[in-house]
Amino acid sequence: MTLAAADPAAAMAQRGSADAVTAAAARRALARELRAAGIDSPEFDARLLVAHALELDHAALAAADARVLSRDEAEAIAALGRRRLAREPVARILGQKEFWSLKLRIDAATLVPRPETETVVEAALAALDAVAARSNALRIADLGTGSGALLLALLAELPHAFGVGTDVSLGALAIARDNARRLGQSRAAFLACDMAAALDGPFDLVVANPPYIRSGDIAALAPEVRDFDPRSALDGGADGLDCYRTIAATVPRLLAPGGALVVEIGAGQAQAVSALLSAAGLAGATPRPDLNGVQRALVGKKAAA
Repeated sequence: MTLAAADPAAAMAQRGSADAVTAAAARRALARELRAAGIDSPEFDARLLVAHALELDHAALAAADARVLSRDEAEAIAALGRRRLAREPVARILGQKEFWSLKLRIDAATLVPRPETETVVEAALAALDAVAARSNALRIADLGTGSGALLLALLAELPHAFGVGTDVSLGALAIARDNARRLGQSRAAFLACDMAAALDGPFDLVVANPPYIRSGDIAALAPEVRDFDPRSALDGGADGLDCYRTIAATVPRLLAPGGALVVEIGAGQAQAVSALLSAAGLAGATPRPDLNGVQRALVGKKAAA
């Protein structure tokens, strides 16, 4: 592949203004380079990056295929392409990720919210629906809230609920607060602590997407995860279960009678985490699979009074 094909800015420099690069040509060139580097969904990534560089939405980008790029625009696209070729996730380059139809800001202090984590929201709502109306004045806690994704998604579905998100990372809490503000969500509060250490119950629902990767497995993760997600949000200890032990030791006392704990789990962890919750007095349920069929959300319920 020639430099001109791979880099829109270089293409303009080689060809000169008489044969300038269009938005469509820059997008195709970037997609080719991403594909050659073995990056998944190269066309989709290229479209998102070109739209971001040109400050266009999806519809406007489609209408701008014939637009001739300025040198600054071509250089902006090339710079974003270099970041993606270094395996930086598109969501981190854009600074935002959609979760549960909510646009959330993210940065280096937070995980990128994954689609499979929406399974936790689904399981949590189902657990609430079994015992209470969504219009009730429910109390929710989100342990290790990160960008606030789980808490803000649940509050969007529960119009009279109040929620608190905790995190040890002050940077993550700043992002979560900003996401709540941007979404106009005034029923969320955020607190700096380790999991539930500073919380008092009772809560009708506690959710968590804790670190659950075994320490020894982190080096083998995809570079988009290994090199860009905060290690503290990935590393679950030698067996991946450290945070579940903490949750099992602290959360049951915080749950209201009939309340539910819903946690995200990694592949193959359902039996071990279920045992921890059962030993803590929480009745288990069948794990809920994500769209890939992986057991992803585990529910533990406290006995009703």
